[in-house]
Amino acid sequence: MVRGKWKLKGVGFCLCLFLSLLSVLSTGKVGVLAADERIFLPLTLEFLDEYEFKDNRYNDTVVGGFSGITYNPLEDTYYIISDDRSQYSPARFYKAKIRIDGEKISDVILEDVVLLKDEAGNLYPENTIDAEGIAYTPRQTLFISSEGVVDRKISPFINEYDLQGNLISKLPIASKYIPAEKGKGIQNNLGFESLAIKANSLSPKESFRLFTATEAALSQDLNSNNPQTNLNARFLHYLVGNNPLLIGEHLYKIAPATSTTLYNGICELLALPEEGHLLSLERTFGLGGYGAKIFQITIANASDTTLQESLNNNDNLVPIRKKLLLDLGELGIQLDNLEGMTLGPRLADGSQSLIVVSDNNFAPNNQQKNQFLLFRLSKS
Repeated sequence: MVRGKWKLKGVGFCLCLFLSLLSVLSTGKVGVLAADERIFLPLTLEFLDEYEFKDNRYNDTVVGGFSGITYNPLEDTYYIISDDRSQYSPARFYKAKIRIDGEKISDVILEDVVLLKDEAGNLYPENTIDAEGIAYTPRQTLFISSEGVVDRKISPFINEYDLQGNLISKLPIASKYIPAEKGKGIQNNLGFESLAIKANSLSPKESFRLFTATEAALSQDLNSNNPQTNLNARFLHYLVGNNPLLIGEHLYKIAPATSTTLYNGICELLALPEEGHLLSLERTFGLGGYGAKIFQITIANASDTTLQESLNNNDNLVPIRKKLLLDLGELGIQLDNLEGMTLGPRLADGSQSLIVVSDNNFAPNNQQKNQFLLFRLSKS
């Protein structure tokens, strides 16, 4: 009886093997798609609404340059960073309420403006800061990233501030990011544009992860014979506790652009609840205007580049894996200069909201707008 069972099982196994080989011969693939799909979360992103914030002044400041946004779930409040280099008003962030009724943004209300201070407690002088990213922490503080000002040899930073704009601490940044000499460090206006925090709890005593990325390649990662090297951004992964530590760095490949695109780069990161999974926002600008795509990314199995001063001649590096979640250019609306992204509150049906905001570049005569886009993020 036992031998008979094995004979039947053997026949079944051979039949399955034959069918599998037949499938491979006809497709040329051995379950590659299925394996690739298992790396990513089963996410869908649905566009719900567009809202334009039209006020251009608030509490003696020029409103605009919304480059990053973050959500405080304890107070249902948002913090929005302006990338004003203290040219129109002092470097600052805004505290805001975003009213969501059903699946629509009914109102965006600024509740406060907070001016940032340096180590000496002074406001940042003109052209000494280019704040781009902002992330709320369980310590009820804000991390803010600055691209620096390369042509003035002002370094980028990732600093922690209290909710009154006072400087608390600074994250360590490797010398390879500092544009102290020509051909090294971040490129002008292409530094730490993105910022995201992954916390496992709301406890102020627990450590948390912080993620950022350069908007494009470092100067030393460029190769004049290969323009595609400008798409090789650096992704940084910090553990923030009593003694903040850089625990990983990876290659992030920006999606290639079309021939009519003048610029493309990664401008935002958003950490998901699942470990090692994030969303990235890539923005383009060209002859046809602005474009944007949101990707799902995972840092699992990506090569660590912490010790790589230059990424040139390192063709064996495994980059961060990414999958297109949504091409915002297909929404049927005119996109502005989208730069910030955050999770918001739960929608009325219990699903997760996601909000994207644009930077109007302080364009005169309302040539650009402060645009808010509302999405539903769900698992399919």
